[in-house]
Amino acid sequence: MTPDAGAHAVGALRPEHAGEALTVQYAAYLSEGRRYGTTDIPPLVETRDELAADLRRPDVVGFAAWMGPRLVGSVRLRGVGGADPVAFVRYSVAPDVQGRGIGSALIDAAHAVLPAGTTSWLVTGVDSTENLALYRRRGYAERARERDAAGVAVVRMERIAP
Repeated sequence: MTPDAGAHAVGALRPEHAGEALTVQYAAYLSEGRRYGTTDIPPLVETRDELAADLRRPDVVGFAAWMGPRLVGSVRLRGVGGADPVAFVRYSVAPDVQGRGIGSALIDAAHAVLPAGTTSWLVTGVDSTENLALYRRRGYAERARERDAAGVAVVRMERIAP
């Protein structure tokens, strides 16, 4: 029996996956950079070494989605095991496989490691309507508007783990 070409699995994102994860991250965030007229947004300026170092931190937990041997998505939680809140960062799915449930599986895996009552937060661009809708469906609510390191207007959203 041949595996379903659309099947995916979610597992740990490790430092040795940094190059693959960064490739997906760049591809996923390029449209955001274009939308806001800058390639200086944090996910597009992160390096492979910075990503790998982030994954070595004791308070960071990373998740990767795989289709066969190909890494097709990832997300990281920063601040795990410490005081609230936990940052939900660098959520990305390869553009050619979006809409197949991969992103939802990553979000669910990340949320599953958070104890009840834990606050997680994220930021997304104010004009990123698809992202805003996705995060709202996953229990996030707008808490503030601010500017990121590139000067892009972003929405800070939070969610409390059930």
